[in-house]
Amino acid sequence: MLIKNRQDGFNHPVPSDITPRDVYEGRRDMLKLLAGGAAGAVLSSWAARDAMAQTAAPGKLAALVGAKSSVAGAMTTEKVSDYKDATTYNNYYEFGTDKADPAKNAGTLKTRPWTVEVEGLVKKPGKYGIEDLIKLSAQEERIYRLRCVEGWSMVIPWVGYSLAELIKKVEPQGNAKFVEFVTLADPKTMPFVGSRVLDWPYVEGLRMDEAMHPLTLLTFGMYGEVLPNQNGAPVRIVVPWKYGFKSAKSIVKIRFVEKEPGTAWNKAAANEYGFYSNVNPNVDHPRWSQATERRIGDGGGLFAKRRKTEMFNGYEAQVGQLYAGLDLKKNY
Repeated sequence: MLIKNRQDGFNHPVPSDITPRDVYEGRRDMLKLLAGGAAGAVLSSWAARDAMAQTAAPGKLAALVGAKSSVAGAMTTEKVSDYKDATTYNNYYEFGTDKADPAKNAGTLKTRPWTVEVEGLVKKPGKYGIEDLIKLSAQEERIYRLRCVEGWSMVIPWVGYSLAELIKKVEPQGNAKFVEFVTLADPKTMPFVGSRVLDWPYVEGLRMDEAMHPLTLLTFGMYGEVLPNQNGAPVRIVVPWKYGFKSAKSIVKIRFVEKEPGTAWNKAAANEYGFYSNVNPNVDHPRWSQATERRIGDGGGLFAKRRKTEMFNGYEAQVGQLYAGLDLKKNY
C-alpha cells in the first residue's frame, strides 16, 4: 500500500493510492509484491492482526440475544466465522485503513448516549435514543454472509430486526425513493476523520425497495452481544447481498430522499464503486476479479484456498426480483 504525506497532518492515502491487500490471489502475485518491495508491509500487517486475534473472545460485552429468525433466507448452514476473526479484521476507515486498525483504535468511540435522527420525506420524523431504537421491535439472530469488495468474506450471526420495521413506523411519503444513512464523523473519537481518504461523514444509501426488503437488517449486535466498536457500534445496517461497504456503521441519521444520494465510495471512485454494489461474480472491479473470494478463518492466511463468489452473495432467490430488467453490469 502506497501512503503519501499530506499537508493535513495525516499520512493517509486517497482512494487512488490504495491497493487492497486482499487482491493478491496466490504466490505468483506475492512474488510481484516482493519485487516491488511491498510484501514486508503486507505480511507484517497480517501478523499484527493475527496476534491481536489471539486475545479476542466473546463474552466481554453486554448480551443482546435474539430469537432465531423466521425470515426466509435469513439463516445459512455454513460454518460461522470465529469471533476473533470478525472483530479483528475489519474495514472502518474512520479508525484507519489497515484491516487491524479498527480493533486497535476504535476504543475511543463513545456509544452512550447515542441518538439516531430520522428526517426527510417522512410523516413522522424524530429522534431515537439507542435504547428506544433497540426496543422498537423484537430482536432476531440472523446468520448472514458478509462479502467485501476486496475479495474476502465471513459468516456472522448478527442480532437486530428488519429495517422495514422502523421504516413503517416513520411512514415515508410517496415521493421518498431512497434511504440515506449518515455515519458519525467525530475527529475527537475517530482519529482518521479529517483524512483525505474519503469525503466525511461516511454516507451510504439504498433504494426504498432494497431498504424495505425483510433481509435488510437494522443491527445492534453480533454473536449474542452488542456490537463491538470496530464492527459499527451501537447501530449499523447489514445488507447481505451487497458488498460490505454498503452496510453503514455507527449511524446517526437516516434520511428519506427523492433522488439517489451521493455515497462515500461512489463519490471517491465512481468507476470502481457503483451505487448498487450488488455481489456479482460477473462484474470485475477495474483492478481485480470478483469471481472468487477468500473466507477469513479457512486457514492459509493470504494463501487460503479461494471459493467461487455466488450471485447476490447467495441470496439470488430472495432478492433477484428487485433488479428484474436492470442491466447489472451498467448498474454495478
